[in-house]
Amino acid sequence: MRILVLGSGAREHAIVKALLREGGHEIVAAPGNAGIAAEVETVALNPADPDVVADYAVDKAIDLVVIGPEAPLVAGVADALRPRGIPVFGPGRAAAAIEGSKAFAKRVMESAGVPTGAAVRAGTLAEAEAALDSIGAPYVVKADGLAAGKGVLVTPDREAALAHAAFWLQHGEVLVEEFLSGPEVSFFVLSDGANVVPLGAAQDFKRIGDGDTGPNTGGMGAYSPVPWLPAGFEEEVVERIALPTVRRLAAEQTPFIGVLFCGLVLTEAGVRVIEFNARFGDPETQVLLARLASPLSELLLAAATGRLSSVPRPAFVDDVAITVVLASEGYPEAPVTGRALTGLDAARDVSIAHAATARTPDGGTVATGGRVLSVVATAPDFAEARARAYAALEAIGLEGGQYRRDIAERVS
Repeated sequence: MRILVLGSGAREHAIVKALLREGGHEIVAAPGNAGIAAEVETVALNPADPDVVADYAVDKAIDLVVIGPEAPLVAGVADALRPRGIPVFGPGRAAAAIEGSKAFAKRVMESAGVPTGAAVRAGTLAEAEAALDSIGAPYVVKADGLAAGKGVLVTPDREAALAHAAFWLQHGEVLVEEFLSGPEVSFFVLSDGANVVPLGAAQDFKRIGDGDTGPNTGGMGAYSPVPWLPAGFEEEVVERIALPTVRRLAAEQTPFIGVLFCGLVLTEAGVRVIEFNARFGDPETQVLLARLASPLSELLLAAATGRLSSVPRPAFVDDVAITVVLASEGYPEAPVTGRALTGLDAARDVSIAHAATARTPDGGTVATGGRVLSVVATAPDFAEARARAYAALEAIGLEGGQYRRDIAERVS
């Protein structure tokens, strides 16, 4: 197939690598990054411009479009492609609201009977104050729309919660939610709008510092599989969460086609949904696809064309996988960019997924943003995977670069 992958992060590089492992495909990425450009063709088009993407896909006879980040989904890129006969892996704008609007997601969950925490919508500061008092501490305040990972605050401080609400009320509604206590896990299912197929679980690490300290980030590492999950967990999530959600969206004439990212917490009362995302997670994708033994293109095309029930269930290798993110100095508040990356060729026994990178005229590589690389290691056990990942990171140079040293430590 001729496949167009939209996006420029490590998630998209991981998707490209999985497709390349199959062989035989012609892959184009837009806009890509330095690592992706070293492996496949890249084109400089705006992945969140529906008309530009659709015109390119038709002109180049693309057989499948794979949408990586959320912005093109919420912009309606899939809606522009489908009427023109281009199979696309990713939901349309209406279904992507499951991520783009926290209020929409809560309404869908309530309608579908999906277990989640209580929530109150607020459109004014007075309503937010009343919601904080009715739900109580610790306070969870979320911006309703997309907020580049900065819209959620969890705090015991009422004044801080109110200030967060006041800031985001300038941009729309906020949700005040019940705090759900317990270990969190990411779970992914593929959907063709009617059927769901589990793709598995991953544990990610959101905070910048070891021991889950410091501010939240887009994700500093992940591992898969998740050995501490209880028996029957996958079946429960599919039957009680993923399938009811997909069926509810279908009933509302907004079929969900793509990957449903279920952000879950295992509370004392059972599994609860914290949030849904409408696309692959980053850095979870890096570890899930590193272990995938089935052809990824077959799964994505089956989802895009309503044929998931006709393909074999995804198979995975026995090896475990971890990924550790190398970030720029100052991330997440004010990352320093433009610094050179060295030692990439010296990193052995790992796969490196580029994120915020670019080539220089002299053939070097520089960091262009906060999360720069994902170093992915697979091995028969977590201890060996950790050893490989951290040995590779020691070989890579980035002035002021930072990474967590405790990824998968507790399961090793």
